Amino acid sequence: MVFAGRSLRAAALAGILITSFAAFASVARADCDVPDDGFLEETALSSLGPGSAGPGGVRSALAKSGIAVGGVYYGEAFANTTGGLKQGTYYDGVLQLSMNINMHKLGFWKDLCFHTNGFQIHGQSITAEATGSLMPVSNLEATPATRLFELWFEQHLFNDRLAVKVGQIAADAAYLEGGGIFLNGTWGWPSIAAFNLPSGGPAYPLATPGVRVAITPNDKFALLIGVYNGDPAGPNCKGDPQVCNNDGLDFRLDDPPLLMVEGDYEYNQDGLAGTIKIGGFNHFGKFEDQRLSATGAPRRLNNNYGLYGVIRQLIWRVPGSKEPNGMGLFGRVVGMPSDRNLIDFYADGGIAFLGMVPNRPDDSLAIGVAYTGISNKAHASDLNAALPVARNYEALLEICYTMQLAPGWTLQPDFQYIWQPGGNVPNASGKGAVGNAAVVGARTKISF
Repeated sequence: MVFAGRSLRAAALAGILITSFAAFASVARADCDVPDDGFLEETALSSLGPGSAGPGGVRSALAKSGIAVGGVYYGEAFANTTGGLKQGTYYDGVLQLSMNINMHKLGFWKDLCFHTNGFQIHGQSITAEATGSLMPVSNLEATPATRLFELWFEQHLFNDRLAVKVGQIAADAAYLEGGGIFLNGTWGWPSIAAFNLPSGGPAYPLATPGVRVAITPNDKFALLIGVYNGDPAGPNCKGDPQVCNNDGLDFRLDDPPLLMVEGDYEYNQDGLAGTIKIGGFNHFGKFEDQRLSATGAPRRLNNNYGLYGVIRQLIWRVPGSKEPNGMGLFGRVVGMPSDRNLIDFYADGGIAFLGMVPNRPDDSLAIGVAYTGISNKAHASDLNAALPVARNYEALLEICYTMQLAPGWTLQPDFQYIWQPGGNVPNASGKGAVGNAAVVGARTKISF
């Protein structure tokens, strides 16, 4: 079912934007992330104390009623210096506002949370315009729009051991999470999911109706089970899914579902924390075989599924640090069937240095590599088509430094080198492959 009526969509979007634009999903706690000062995260104002909570103390006043609002602006510029589709410099940005409500303070029952967010996206995509890579240079890149993202209620039960979330939800905030320090989009929702699932799956900037259950029997174990509408834009979308669902108000319910399950284990050995995640997913729709059948049309295959594992391990901790600052390793692998997917194997990993610069405990440096493997069926299809080159893989090296300039204000210089953008695809001349791309850039984040 599609939420119809352009005038109704416009009215709903206007009402939402009055109160909230936002970014990426935040996982609600039992208190719905409504701190006493009304700030959802540290800003230049919040660091001055509760008395500075907005004009006339409006945020702290709202917080007493269980309402917290916040905003972030991201601005970034990237330049492709060599290789790719072409060279050039591009700017894009996202304005984000969000709202959390502790419904108990508004007269409802205990531990009921409400969250909504949306964003205004503008600028150009360096990936689409210049690099042509499968792993997008920025995790903010999206079709310019003003759109709703998430809109959900979450009920916490049994002292937070059980949480049930219902509404329009993004899966990338809870599943398949990778190295969050980097800027390339593949570290969050990986390329294997973004290309293989319909419309890219329920991930930025397209959330979709769903239900997610989180079970945490103790502080070490967690089980996440989610069922989502399997296509945020719908099967009739023939172009950009973000254009087909351009305001985030389609609220589709009748597409084949996507089931996601993940088990998490957290441990701490001699003060060195670690996390292991094992998960899988199944989409119950139909998918085309990557090679043509004898009739000249691809076969239709039932279901699409994947398995993945994630590990994070702090291997050295700054002596005397209160936070887990030090040196950490991380890695992730994902596999999907070769016959119905462009990408059948994905892996990434790297090392991060957190709070190791003297007198700069909030700075971090991360170095990571990622690999996107083209499926054997897609590779064979290219060979059969007698293309000048056949797709096989794309690889990424990224180096990112995050520095805090002031409370609520960060700057992230970034370098990326992309081998075989697009997985080894023909260049404009048709006589060879698109060249390796070297990208430099920086992002600033300002919270308010």
